[in-house]
Amino acid sequence: MSVVTSYAETHPLQRTRWGRYRHALWLLTTRDLKVRYSTSALGYLWSVLDPLVMAGIYWFVFTQVFQRGVGQTPYIVFLLAALLPWMWFNGAVSDSTRAFLKDAKLVRSTMIPRTIWVNRIVLSKGIEFLLSIPVLALFAIVFGAPVSWELVFFPLAIVLQAVLTAGVCLIVAPLVVFFRDLERAVKLVLRFLFYASPIIYGTTDLPGGFGFWAAFNPLSGVFSLYRAGFFPQELNWFDVGVSAAMSLLILAVGLWVFRSSERQVLKEI
Repeated sequence: MSVVTSYAETHPLQRTRWGRYRHALWLLTTRDLKVRYSTSALGYLWSVLDPLVMAGIYWFVFTQVFQRGVGQTPYIVFLLAALLPWMWFNGAVSDSTRAFLKDAKLVRSTMIPRTIWVNRIVLSKGIEFLLSIPVLALFAIVFGAPVSWELVFFPLAIVLQAVLTAGVCLIVAPLVVFFRDLERAVKLVLRFLFYASPIIYGTTDLPGGFGFWAAFNPLSGVFSLYRAGFFPQELNWFDVGVSAAMSLLILAVGLWVFRSSERQVLKEI
């Protein structure tokens, strides 16, 4: 309640509606981050340990056990360039299944826009991703990954992923309130999506016409932008264009679903 009280006490009447929204969003996001790491000795390092362990496993399997036929060299950098943003997407969508149920009393009793309860998850996971970027840079330096001018597209990838993730979460969060089994279904879909997305491989590794259809996974274009700074050959503007169009469409659908179901959600929780 301290966060909501702080919000109510600190916004003046002359503050714009957008300014009040940003203020409340930031308060709730920082609260989430503080609570998450308040009892942890390693703090935010836990947010990068999981992808580092996963990357280490896949690096060992594909470079030491089997003869690697996918990806680019250095493979560990190739992996991390997609695995770190995947953790942002995966974590935000997974947590959005509890966005309303976890704080049901606050959602019902406060007058702040309800989209904040979803967007704070996207933002907090996004901040964790931003804090993991130095890890990617360190591995790129240690393993001698070449850096090209396409690195300037990294911020564009962040923007596209934020739009896509927010859209998906705005769809998932209210629907889980009505269909509780959807929470488990989302986890299964995310597990499938991990292997269906160019994370441990690139779109250039896909045979035949699979590369064309892979473009309709909006994460394909996003990951190609992240990798472009180290592996320019992975950049595919068709994939990026499809990803941008689909991300905007998913966001529009997410806002429509959210606004259409908001009143019923408040009754259900």
